[in-house]
Amino acid sequence: MEDRESPVDEQGPSPADRGLLHLWPPGGATEQPGLERVLLSRPVVQVALGEYHGLLLTLGGLVYSFGELSWRQGLSVPAASPLLEISLTGRTVVRVAAGGFHCGALSEQGGLYMWGENGAGQCGVTERGGANSRSGGAAGGPVLVAEPCLVSVLDGEAVPPVAVRLVDLACGREHSLALSAQNEVWAWGSGCQLGLVTSTFPVWRPKKVEHLAGRHVIQVACGGYHSLALVRSLPPHSYDTQNPSEQSGRGKSPLRLAPEREELDSVDDAHYCPLGVELTEVTPGKVCPRRRSHGRRLLPGGKSASSSPGSRAGSSPSPDTLHRNPPIRAQPESDGQVDSQTDGSSKPLPQAGCRANKNSAFPDEVELQDFLQRLSVRSLEDPDVSQGETSSLASHASDDSCLSSLPERCLDPFGSSYEDDSPVRRPASRAPPLGVEEVQLCVQEALQARKSSSLTDINQKEAAAASRRRSLPGSPSHGSPGRRRPAGRGTSCGSRAADEAADELPSLRTEVWSWGRGTEGQLGHGDQLARLQPLCIKSLSGEEVIKVAAGCHHSLALTAQCQVYSWGSNMCGQLGHVSSPVTVPQLTKLSEGLRVWDVSAGLSHSLLLADGDCVQPIIFYCGQQRQQEAEPAGGQRSWQRSPNRAEAYTVRPTLLPFCMEMGYVSSVCGGGQSCAALADQNVMGFVAALHELASSERQQFCWLSAVRRSVLQPALSRDSVCASLGQPCARLLSSLSESFVRLCVLIGRHSVSLSSFLWDARRRDVTSLPLLTHADLFLDAYRQYCSSVGNLQVMGGIECLQKLGLQAVGVQQASLSQLLGDSDGVVADVDLVQLFYRPLQQLHQYSRLLLKLATCYDVSTAEYLSLHHGFSQYESLSVSLWRRKKEAETTFLFWKTHSGKTTEVLRLPERRVVCESSDRSLTLQNAGRFSNHWFILFNDALVHTQFSSHHVYPLSCLWVKPVTENSSGLYAIKVTCPEESFTLVASTPQEKNKWLRSLNQAVDQSLGGAGQGSSPGATAVTRTASYTFTAEGRFKDAQYTGGWLAGRVHGRGTMKWPDGRSYSGNFKNGLEDGYAECVMPNKLLSKSDCYQGQWRDGKIHGFGTFRYASGEVYEGCFHDGQRHGYGMLSSGRLTRTSSSVFIGQWVHDRKTGYGVYDDITRGEKYMGLWQDDQRQGNAVVVTQFGLYYEGTFRDNRMTGPGLLLADDDTVFHGEFCEDWSVSGKGVLSLVNGDWLEGVFTGEWAAGLKVVGIFTKAAPCEPESRERPAVPGPGRYVVPAAQRWLCVFDECWTRLGCDAAGRGDRSTAWDNIAVTITTARRHSPNLSRSQSKLLESLELIPQQQQPLSTANYESVRRYLTKACETPLHPLGWLLETLVTAYRMTYVGVGSNRRLLRQAVQEIQAALTHLCSIVRFLFPGLPEEGGVIPDHPASPPADTCDPEQGYLVFSCSSLLLPLLLPRLYPPLFTLYCLQEEQKEADYWQRVLRLNRQPDQSLLSFLGVHEKFWPLSMSLLGEKKQIGSSSRDACFASAVETLQQISTAFTPADKLLLIQRTFEELTQEVKPLLDSHFLWCMDDLFPLFLYVVLRARIRNLGAEVSLIEDLMDPNIQHGELGLMLTTLKACYFQIQQESST
Repeated sequence: MEDRESPVDEQGPSPADRGLLHLWPPGGATEQPGLERVLLSRPVVQVALGEYHGLLLTLGGLVYSFGELSWRQGLSVPAASPLLEISLTGRTVVRVAAGGFHCGALSEQGGLYMWGENGAGQCGVTERGGANSRSGGAAGGPVLVAEPCLVSVLDGEAVPPVAVRLVDLACGREHSLALSAQNEVWAWGSGCQLGLVTSTFPVWRPKKVEHLAGRHVIQVACGGYHSLALVRSLPPHSYDTQNPSEQSGRGKSPLRLAPEREELDSVDDAHYCPLGVELTEVTPGKVCPRRRSHGRRLLPGGKSASSSPGSRAGSSPSPDTLHRNPPIRAQPESDGQVDSQTDGSSKPLPQAGCRANKNSAFPDEVELQDFLQRLSVRSLEDPDVSQGETSSLASHASDDSCLSSLPERCLDPFGSSYEDDSPVRRPASRAPPLGVEEVQLCVQEALQARKSSSLTDINQKEAAAASRRRSLPGSPSHGSPGRRRPAGRGTSCGSRAADEAADELPSLRTEVWSWGRGTEGQLGHGDQLARLQPLCIKSLSGEEVIKVAAGCHHSLALTAQCQVYSWGSNMCGQLGHVSSPVTVPQLTKLSEGLRVWDVSAGLSHSLLLADGDCVQPIIFYCGQQRQQEAEPAGGQRSWQRSPNRAEAYTVRPTLLPFCMEMGYVSSVCGGGQSCAALADQNVMGFVAALHELASSERQQFCWLSAVRRSVLQPALSRDSVCASLGQPCARLLSSLSESFVRLCVLIGRHSVSLSSFLWDARRRDVTSLPLLTHADLFLDAYRQYCSSVGNLQVMGGIECLQKLGLQAVGVQQASLSQLLGDSDGVVADVDLVQLFYRPLQQLHQYSRLLLKLATCYDVSTAEYLSLHHGFSQYESLSVSLWRRKKEAETTFLFWKTHSGKTTEVLRLPERRVVCESSDRSLTLQNAGRFSNHWFILFNDALVHTQFSSHHVYPLSCLWVKPVTENSSGLYAIKVTCPEESFTLVASTPQEKNKWLRSLNQAVDQSLGGAGQGSSPGATAVTRTASYTFTAEGRFKDAQYTGGWLAGRVHGRGTMKWPDGRSYSGNFKNGLEDGYAECVMPNKLLSKSDCYQGQWRDGKIHGFGTFRYASGEVYEGCFHDGQRHGYGMLSSGRLTRTSSSVFIGQWVHDRKTGYGVYDDITRGEKYMGLWQDDQRQGNAVVVTQFGLYYEGTFRDNRMTGPGLLLADDDTVFHGEFCEDWSVSGKGVLSLVNGDWLEGVFTGEWAAGLKVVGIFTKAAPCEPESRERPAVPGPGRYVVPAAQRWLCVFDECWTRLGCDAAGRGDRSTAWDNIAVTITTARRHSPNLSRSQSKLLESLELIPQQQQPLSTANYESVRRYLTKACETPLHPLGWLLETLVTAYRMTYVGVGSNRRLLRQAVQEIQAALTHLCSIVRFLFPGLPEEGGVIPDHPASPPADTCDPEQGYLVFSCSSLLLPLLLPRLYPPLFTLYCLQEEQKEADYWQRVLRLNRQPDQSLLSFLGVHEKFWPLSMSLLGEKKQIGSSSRDACFASAVETLQQISTAFTPADKLLLIQRTFEELTQEVKPLLDSHFLWCMDDLFPLFLYVVLRARIRNLGAEVSLIEDLMDPNIQHGELGLMLTTLKACYFQIQQESST
């Protein structure tokens, strides 16, 4: 303890002007108390006072104690030298609380530390026998906790349990409350003031107050034996938002829906059953003992403190005290006997019965017994109570405790009872016993409290009962309330609730809840009953309470309007008014102009901190006056339940004169035997500026609330007022009221925030002021309010209100006089305009005070910059709004002067007049002599009035420029509008400049600019605005929103017509131009045509997608609104016609040129030429039945010579007519070689009629015999070079070329760059990889310089990236070619007769593609040219063979880009072509692979020297036996198998080459190093590898490589290897099948 006696912690100096603590004993102004100033090395940020002790929290989180510390062996510490709590050092305490005789602290991390007396469990410490605790008689925990101990708070409902972070703490006499970061209340200790659903006391561990679960608790406060909570109100109708299933499941829950609570809501709290506990079942013959008196505990100094009636003796007495002063027991009644026990306890004896009390609420004792038996089943009190323990009835069943409202199914005790199946019954063993006489006493006190209520209480209770409940009384319910769906969560809140949650300012929508003992009315429910669970004080709902405080037997509530409500005991005048007792909240009597912003409740006194006439706060005191009294005998002190009326006390709050000596007080605190205040000295005006800002905001809120209450609400509530104003002005008045309320609520919440800022100003940054952090919220609120007032004024609403008179509006003259600051109380001329514009003066106050705060900082600091920025914002808005006020006044006078039907049409609420030409200062050029032109410039339009007609030109679509003065002497201004232009002529140069400046400023303001200092002609030529066209033309009646350029639509915008047409996209010079989305309704089909694509000069032009209302979809090119060029048309999805797809060339909206038509319904595919939507020219037709037609079409019919090939290779060559019919000469060749020649008629499917000669092919046919020539497939097809020319033409067009190869190369690259940049700008949803790809394509590789291998690689990489995105012209070309190829050779087109055409089509595409690439990269060499390593290398014929170089070919460059995309349909055709050969080949592969390796090698003729003897498996060598299979040459086999995974011939050839290399590597160890292959040795060995590779379609692979391989390598090493593979394939086919 020696280190504890150090008074303060010496850790450096602290400013002597911050956090100053002042202490003085309670008392009024009749006597100067001993004001004590406590100086510490650190500023004090919080003070908490108990009954005889206190706690100080300093900056840095240090905690000091002073006073009588009974838990530390009676240590007494003076306030001037407080004791540092060393065990809390380093914990960074942020909150302290002091109870009657215990203390608490919260750390920055939310940890809870408690110490002091713990007899009732109020410290929450359960460990006993430690060095820091002292054990007593209390079961479960130590009596005294000498050192701060960490108390764990765990949420057991979470799985696993989680630690709860606490943010606030309050302590009473025998209980403690804490507020968590989740805004939930936790309680521990003893007594009904805990609000817990439990009957076991003490509660040693913190438990959640379940009745407040789901509610947003803002603050908690603890009185002697009652508790208060400030709770955010639920949004309206929150009870009605639960699901029906949940409602039915909780039908008996207190949180019922409105229909179920109809009867419950019609009564007040006094009609609820006052007994919130279950009662003891009293059996006949048993006597109920009276409550015993309680032991008294000795305090240091010989003083004693007896418990308040109903408590459990305050705290448990020490053994020494019990030995000297044994407990005094209550004497039994005369007809009962009490048997004294050796242990000092009393035991009730049986008796005949209980006497009937004449004063009882029940006429018969039997009825009472029956009521008690039905009410609950309780066990009798345990007779074995030790001498050191106090009575359990003292804390649970006294006359002023354990009374609570019961559930709604339990009626009042006067003639009603429980239902036997009520779900709220609890087991009898869960609560302490209660005797019959105590029940009688409770009932009698309930009636007496009802009768003794004052008239004010009764009136207020009746008024409250008339309104619907928003909160229900607390009561035990079926199931844990914590498991109930929290009311208000998951519901839709109003706009105000949403705003409050969004901006994080303090809420004004609050309620006050109370629970605990209510013998003095301190719960505020209109009675003196106790409540076991929290219950809302309905009379305070809607009063905007922002803080609550609890004394010993009274309570205080501070509202945002700086009013104080008080209720409870008033024996010492602590309530501040004369009504006593007060069981419902009533206003404290304060002088006019006082605005209270902090309150504190002590033992029997109250402290109020208020704003006075000056900025410095003042302190008011309510309570007993300080008098010289003789100390009680023995120096004992006591805390009585109901103190005797004081001989001298204050009737209303009195000013403490010495408070002016303290400085700027930021908070006050009341305790038992002392009062405290924290103050700051005004240094550099900083503290004064903060207080002035807060005081000004509180005053503004009070004034706004008074205006709302005295002016707006009466005016809106009268129907006559709205009828007199008219519907437009009535709506404007309602809008004004809404914006006024929004501003009022914002100011109120801001004032509360500033008060909180002052309470904790030393730990907050000035940049966190709401005026700075929520500046947009304040600026928007003031702007909206100013606009609402101006709109009502302009429309004459305010003048109409003034003409109606005060009485008609419902406004009292005295109230309006007070609001306008007239001290006489009489208003001769009501100036509502001044009244409504007065709130705008607060903006200047903001700017002035922010500037004052900024001057306290250096100009380079962040604080100064933030404050000065805020000053600039509010000052600028203040000037702007006062200018708008002047504009509204000018406009009102204008309309008043120029009243009439013509001008009334132009009168709009938001419209303000700028200037007008009634004095003929402005006229129209070339106007007639007798014409009358009147121009009025408003803030949104220029109006041209001529006689009785007028034309309105919106300023957003108005362009103004001065006309250069010429010899004519006209001072002209040219005005351009979307549909017309005209010239205005001013009378003088000054008038011209005036109108030009006014027009430019007005246009600038309408476009969102400041409108200040705009020079003539400086308004934006390009802008974004909305306009509705009225003149005849393409845009008639269309509404446009988008970009403009000098009076024409230009840029991106949206055009909508009344008939449903819409265009959303780009415009250029008044016409549609660029990419857009267009919708065109189709009235016949009641659907719309939709187009997405390019436009030019007002027409569809370019590439796009057109979705017709009929269901057809066209994707392709357009020209002047018609389908022209490449396109694909899909039809048949939404119509009854056949489904089909056409892809090919279009000319002037008709199919013309080469195209592919897939008739899905008939199963036919046409591939040929078209003209005017008809098949015309050479073509090929394949059907789903395998038939192949080839011939010439005319007028959509195949006529003339043609070719027919059946699926079985039967060929017919002859004349055809319509509908695939054969008519004329022809030759039919059969599969076996026979043929039939003659005249054929009929159809192939139905049968042919033949007149001719059948010729049988002879086995040995002579050579001289002529066989009729039958051409093969391809004679009548369209050449591959002429197919898809439209696709390549479109690509050339996108590059900016008129034809293939005709164009400027730089223009082509510019078009590519523009296309890519536009795509990046107009495609915000591009992925990160796509954005990087487009960014890389913006870098153009070298074009003109001779290529080297490095440059060639860069070109190849660029082409690869370009082909990966369709946004690049080359990528679009490749994607379109792939689409056309798949449309041709997939599905019905997958016919083996089309293989040659498919290959030729690829080769032709490579040729066209190569020409485009050469155009873009002219440095590429010719086909077969050499690309050296360096550009300066010599020609190929003279270069060193050792020097590396590349041989260029288009196929090697472009085929890897094209072929992988075309590989599936192409390879399918190869497989179909080689199907029969592949079957024979595969049959032999399967048969030969059945043999083991050595047997197969021997069969193939492989020399034994090439047979491997061992194989390597996982690093280990294993011998190859005679039965081994797939063990020889495994690496070569695996390499060859990969040929099926490669796409290009080059890749496949590389795999073949690697196979030979692997084979050589495996053979080398068996031979000498100089070994060279010969074909006799290599072929059998390679044949073995081919057999073991088991390649399913080897013939198709070989044919594909042969057809598409690079011609430059056909005769080289790779060509030889391919020939070897092909020979193996033929050899396998020739093997015997048996």
